[in-house]
Amino acid sequence: MDSKKPDDLLKRPLYLYDLPQEVLSTLTLKEDTDAQNLETNNSSISLKPSHDASPSSSSENLVGSQACSLCSLSFANVQDQRSHQKSDWHHYNLKQKLRAQKPVSEAEFEKLIGDLDESLSGSESSNTEDDEDEANRSKESTLTALLKKQATLADRNRNDNKTGEEDEDGDEDGSTNKKQRAGGKPPLMWFTSPLLPTNTYFGVYRAIFTSEESRNGGEIVDIVKKKQLDPIPAPKPSPDGNLTPAAYKGPHIFLCMIGGGHFAAMVVSLAPRQTKHGSAGPMNREATVLAHKTFHRYTTRRKQGGSQSANDNAKGNAHSAGSSIRRYNEQALTDEVRLLLQDWKGLLDTSELLFIRATGATNRRTLFGPYEGQVLRANDPRIRGFPFSTRRATQNELMRSFIELTRLKVREIDPTKEAKAQQEPPAKTTPAKPSKPATPKLTEEEETALLHTTQLQAFIRRSKLPALLSYLKTNDLTPDFPFQPPSTQQNHHAPTPLHLAASLNSAPLVAGLLAKAGANPTIPNGEGKTPFELAGDRPTRDAFRVARGELGEDKWDWEAARVPPAMTRAEAEGRDARERAESERKEVERRKAEELRLQREGPKATGSGAAAGRSMMDGGKMRSAQEKREEEARGMTPEQRMKLDRERRARAAEERFKKMRAGGGG
Repeated sequence: MDSKKPDDLLKRPLYLYDLPQEVLSTLTLKEDTDAQNLETNNSSISLKPSHDASPSSSSENLVGSQACSLCSLSFANVQDQRSHQKSDWHHYNLKQKLRAQKPVSEAEFEKLIGDLDESLSGSESSNTEDDEDEANRSKESTLTALLKKQATLADRNRNDNKTGEEDEDGDEDGSTNKKQRAGGKPPLMWFTSPLLPTNTYFGVYRAIFTSEESRNGGEIVDIVKKKQLDPIPAPKPSPDGNLTPAAYKGPHIFLCMIGGGHFAAMVVSLAPRQTKHGSAGPMNREATVLAHKTFHRYTTRRKQGGSQSANDNAKGNAHSAGSSIRRYNEQALTDEVRLLLQDWKGLLDTSELLFIRATGATNRRTLFGPYEGQVLRANDPRIRGFPFSTRRATQNELMRSFIELTRLKVREIDPTKEAKAQQEPPAKTTPAKPSKPATPKLTEEEETALLHTTQLQAFIRRSKLPALLSYLKTNDLTPDFPFQPPSTQQNHHAPTPLHLAASLNSAPLVAGLLAKAGANPTIPNGEGKTPFELAGDRPTRDAFRVARGELGEDKWDWEAARVPPAMTRAEAEGRDARERAESERKEVERRKAEELRLQREGPKATGSGAAAGRSMMDGGKMRSAQEKREEEARGMTPEQRMKLDRERRARAAEERFKKMRAGGGG
């Protein structure tokens, strides 16, 4: 590779397996590379940008300020940092800090959660797929379950200590805690080079080396030199679509992620790809993928978190249609993954390293069994975890992880800021937030009025006259109770129960409020209209006129209420009967005329016209499925409609599952 200036070296990504000769010849392991200060002292860290040939990937090279000092992690971009800060692992380390205990590594945290079998919010979340369903998980998360378990164990240990009196001085507990809290080495190894500016270092992930290589710190530079690979031409696919056999002979690594019903796996060649000019090109979208596959099955309990098998183990088998589908999908996903691993057995056996993320007992059992024909072994020394925060299992996430693993990080330390940070603790500053108008605190009377308003309006909308009258009497409320707050558009238009009942064309409620509750029909709304003027159909208006006749002219100023002359209930019912009879007569005449027209024209009307004719001949009795659902849900509250919809979907899912089982059995 041609020699370049130091500044040029920092403007392009540095691939670990194809480093420039100038870097290899000057690379030296930093003496305190295993110290935590470089990883955790965020206040003194700034970044040296490393630019990629592709503008879209430039942000992925920023490492340093996007870091978590608590968990000793660095991130490629701000999005990864935010994702990590929402994870259960980060939240657990925050709890550890509050309890004056040391944070744990990601591998240690996965061991702690053990068989809880819940998906981590940070590693399983995504900003691009299924956000609504995955973002609304149950409050009973992995972190909550783990903390409860630890609290229970702590109580047991405390009781045992009180009984035995042997750990009173704390020595035994202290040694145990030290062993439990002992953190591993930092995820990054640091190297110096005279090519870099002052106080700037190269970082390489420790996971990319074998255990023996990482222990031989003095020889690690020679190991890096041995890992250099010659660029190879881009492999060409064979006629069957696969790569030529020569592409599979070089060194390669296996990457795999599984969680939340998502599975993604990839085998990537480590050899850099050669460009037309004879040099290796940029890694972004230039890596040679030897094999890749993704699966997704609906296995997680939406808005509740965790897999169906974990819920069954905790509470027993559920018998809903959704649980049966999730159990079926869990087994199907397990079969698909194991079949794929068997197909890739040759590639996996020859892989230099195996990077695997599988959190939870169910996911680990899918990969590591035991089962007949098992491919992966949990005790394989090549297995590594991802030493940084990861998102949902997708092919793009695997490629991002591969690039993050194999690139050199460039980090600059500002000694001035570091010394200042050591002398005085950093002041806690909170970002300025735009001032919001303070919400006025409601008095007890105002809160009670809001509660009454909600209850009364719910009774009126559901046409619950007995419940409405009982609520008014029980709470000693006037039938003209003014709805609160009056400033809303709804309460401005319908400020009293009688206004609202009239506007909803509820004749029985109008009659009951006037005759039984004694509501005042003369009260105007914010627009100056009386309840009668809000009535939109004849039965509701007749209810006002019948009330005027039954209550008498002296009861209210009916002229001020703008109610027409009184009428008896018999007159109202007689007019309704005459109108129904007239409507039926007209309908019979219309149907006869339609039959005559069809006889004259013959069977010409087809399709939608015929359907319309049949609907008209039946007097409009044929209704669509949507009309039937609307009729069934009429008069229900939003909660009742939601419950009805859930029951419909459950019945539909159960029918699909029955057909699925019948098809499988056949």
